[in-house]
Amino acid sequence: MAPFQSAAVSSSEVAEALRGCLKWFAGVAVFSAIISVLYLSGSIYMIQVYDRVLASHSVPTLVALSLWLFATIVLQGFLDAQRLRMLARIGARFDEVLAPRIYALVAAMPLCAPTQSRTSAPVRDVDQVRGFLSSLGPTALFDIPFTPLFALIAFLLHPWLGLLVVLSGLVILGLTFLVDVLNRSISKMIAGTAVQRQNLIESTRRNAEVIVALGMDVPLTNRFQIMSNRLTDAGLRASDVVSTVGTATKMIRIGLQSASLGLGAYLAIRGEISAGSIVAASILTSRALAPIETAIVHWRSFLAARESYFRLGECLALAPEVDDRLPLPGPSRRVQLSNLVVVPPGGTSPILKGVSFEMASGDALGIIGPTGSGKSALARVLVNVWRPTRGQLKLDGASLDQWGKRLSAHIGYLPQDIELLEGTIAQNIARFSAAPDPAAIVAAGRAAGAHNLILDLPRGYDTPIGDGGIGLSGGQRQRIALARALFGDPFLVVLDEPNANLDGEGDEALERAIMSIRARGGVAVVITHRTPGLSATNLIAVLKDGQFSAFGPKSEMVRRLPTVYGSEQSPRMAERVST
Repeated sequence: MAPFQSAAVSSSEVAEALRGCLKWFAGVAVFSAIISVLYLSGSIYMIQVYDRVLASHSVPTLVALSLWLFATIVLQGFLDAQRLRMLARIGARFDEVLAPRIYALVAAMPLCAPTQSRTSAPVRDVDQVRGFLSSLGPTALFDIPFTPLFALIAFLLHPWLGLLVVLSGLVILGLTFLVDVLNRSISKMIAGTAVQRQNLIESTRRNAEVIVALGMDVPLTNRFQIMSNRLTDAGLRASDVVSTVGTATKMIRIGLQSASLGLGAYLAIRGEISAGSIVAASILTSRALAPIETAIVHWRSFLAARESYFRLGECLALAPEVDDRLPLPGPSRRVQLSNLVVVPPGGTSPILKGVSFEMASGDALGIIGPTGSGKSALARVLVNVWRPTRGQLKLDGASLDQWGKRLSAHIGYLPQDIELLEGTIAQNIARFSAAPDPAAIVAAGRAAGAHNLILDLPRGYDTPIGDGGIGLSGGQRQRIALARALFGDPFLVVLDEPNANLDGEGDEALERAIMSIRARGGVAVVITHRTPGLSATNLIAVLKDGQFSAFGPKSEMVRRLPTVYGSEQSPRMAERVST
């Protein structure tokens, strides 16, 4: 565990997940200590056989020693198997603890850090750390501290034998650090390139139609090939380093083990050690170097896991977990915005500049304005997808952060880009709640004017749809997404271009939906370029350059619209809004 720690992330959620496995780590440490001591049984056996059994020609002593060695080998094998089982459970526990946060992080990172190239990497990072924790790699971390024990026993046999073990360990440790130095930059490049390639794959999947239709597949294929070649070349370089040093380490270990035999024979000839100590010294040398060799074999996966560990800490810091707050009564009175300034995630310039307004229960606000004026940004702030840089947004006098995790139950949102998830229509409308009320699902379908449309589908509300709403038309997706926004009768409903894909019947259904929100005491915000969506509103605002150039009752705004909107289409828009 120690190699993962650093002051920067020692208190992070990732470190907490590892600390939650302390009892398993303690078990691994205890078993490692016992296993290391049991490894001495081979040396003790050889000393006793050569120095006692051969001298006394005692078969019963040989049998007793052999049975004892067999018992220690069985116990050692059992403990080693249990140690590996513990490591597997440490990896599983680490994944289990972080899984909910990692999924939430994957959803939040594109919102809080859209320019990050590794927004889809946290899942792979968790897999990387879990894979290392469940492998043989950590055993070296627990076995290496016992290497001095074998060196000490070698010193007890003879100082020269102990010195040989120490020098052997230093040589192999030097090779281990050499692997670290040579592979450090390569590992970072591999991780970065792998993320970029995966992002390209995901982007290609999302935009397959445009890529094929516009002939972008050929240049993107070339781009993918370049990334793959770069990744392969870096992987080969890293593999060459590890394999070369690993082979050198194995050869050195075999050579040193043979050297210990030769040195032991020389010392035995001079009468400084017994014959049994010759073989014992060779076994001690081999065992002292074995965990270092294991560390080198798994060094590449250790480096990758270490990089993943630190990346996870950084990513989780970007989207802190929302604290569970004291439950507040559901909002029912008003929505207040005060001097709202918003800088988009990853940006430097504000897109909303001091926006303020207040809406009461039963109000519906229609927001119009030119492209790029900040309408969608305002929608994202209203539903707590983006956080304001300055200013306040309150529901019934409580800021959004005071609602905690329960805020989403009081908000309905229809984004400009409709995204439905793989599942049934009922699951999508119910926001994939664990045990939704069927009556509430049907009520939301009716409120969105989508009930009959859904019943016409092969299996009605139980009709399965693919990722992104595959199998449905644009209008069907929009109506179902509207039902999702209305599910549970949320107090604040924000609709961003809700009629972009609707026909005349859909426009009428949208109008009825907005009127139903007002009738039950909710608040609706409708952002649109098309005037039918504004006919059910009682307030209209014009947003230009991140500020409201006009805000007021619809009856008043219809008269002012031609002057404040500044467009040749304003008279016609005013006429249609008034109807």
